[in-house]
Amino acid sequence: MLDVVVLVSGGGTNLQAIIDAVESGGITNTRIAGVISNNKNAYALERAKKHGIESRCVSPKDFTSREEFNERFQEAVEEWKPDLIVLAGFLVVIPPSMIERYRNRIINIHPSLIPAFCGTGFYGLKVHEAALKRGVKVVGATVHFVDEGTDTGPIILQKAVEVEPQDTPEILQRRVMEQAEWKILPEAIDLIANGRVSVSGGRAVVSR
Repeated sequence: MLDVVVLVSGGGTNLQAIIDAVESGGITNTRIAGVISNNKNAYALERAKKHGIESRCVSPKDFTSREEFNERFQEAVEEWKPDLIVLAGFLVVIPPSMIERYRNRIINIHPSLIPAFCGTGFYGLKVHEAALKRGVKVVGATVHFVDEGTDTGPIILQKAVEVEPQDTPEILQRRVMEQAEWKILPEAIDLIANGRVSVSGGRAVVSR
């Protein structure tokens, strides 16, 4: 059984996709052990509560230094002894010590086809604004392992989504969520839970 801790910052739509997939059997051999938010007002915490999942808030605002926050944050994660940590719209930089401890056991969902529109400053609506400004015809989402860089870890899954002429950043964001993010994030977790993802030579190897 894969014990998963999900890290969130906002509404928690990707968290909901994971919860729904676990409950429906779309994700097998997996239990959501806990949810941590850096924002006490995140609706994601309410989603966890509704499904009987333990959750808590650990916010940088409650600590005098980033080092103190990082220490408490890592302690909170480790209380659940996770096999996998999932960043589902988590807007806090993961401490290097945690990346090292959980090497190739932390995954992130990013709303673009990496390496396009990724890295520092590309998150949320900013990704979709940049894509529309550039005039690309295809966007999408990527699930990748987390390393010390920003969106630079080994890619596990990607799914493309077509841009439509009338798209605004908000409309495009929603379509990428519905057609890509909410599908490949649960799929990646299921693949990992069933031993179908490995990392070799800095690349993720997926067997289906």
